Amino acid sequence: MDIILVPGFWLDASSWEKVAPALEAAGHRPHPLTLPGMEAVDADRSGIRLRDHIDAVTAAVDKLDGKVVLVGHSGGGAIIHGVVDARPDKVERAIYVDSGPLGEGDVINNQLRAEGDGIPLPPWEEFEDADLVDLDEGLRKSFRARAIPEPKGVAYDPQHLHDTRRYEVPATVIACQFPSSLLLEWIDAGHPFVAELSRIRDVEYVDLPTGHWPQFTKPAELGQAILAAVDRTDRASDRNR
Repeated sequence: MDIILVPGFWLDASSWEKVAPALEAAGHRPHPLTLPGMEAVDADRSGIRLRDHIDAVTAAVDKLDGKVVLVGHSGGGAIIHGVVDARPDKVERAIYVDSGPLGEGDVINNQLRAEGDGIPLPPWEEFEDADLVDLDEGLRKSFRARAIPEPKGVAYDPQHLHDTRRYEVPATVIACQFPSSLLLEWIDAGHPFVAELSRIRDVEYVDLPTGHWPQFTKPAELGQAILAAVDRTDRASDRNR
């Protein structure tokens, strides 16, 4: 199975370096992506919008034969949902890592402070304690050293969706900083934060208790959670043949 790995804010393809080998060892083909404007700290981020990131991942999907699995961490969850909307027939499963699908008109985070065309990684003091669980001083130091400013337009632009067939694509939510039981409570209460997620017909929830960056804090466990979701997808595909 081709597995496209979409990083969250401030990260490039290398952020998956401790997760991708397990997927490859299991016989899959991981494709970690570096999105436009995230090539380097001094990359040109002017004019890069949310749609540019969605289009870049869609282009990666189109280059591959057959269906793919999409994995999106954090803000990457909004991006892969835009791709599911653009190519519902090409996506076997969408896996949201401490993230979820972003609905029509919603933005990823327009509260982040921009400096020019980019949003630098904020000081740790500005994150919630739940974000930073297991992210020790060494991991914080290495994360900050590799962090790349996020294009402002990606964080601030509203999501635009067009194809309701996106709700037919199975999804897995790997819940880290919030347990899946809380997400289900929000769905039952009609919380707008999970409104788009509640419309997807087939969603499984997997708990991986840690902070917001499991690819750093629990990469082996994250790899196994992704593999389990892909294996269930493969078995379902076999039954439908």
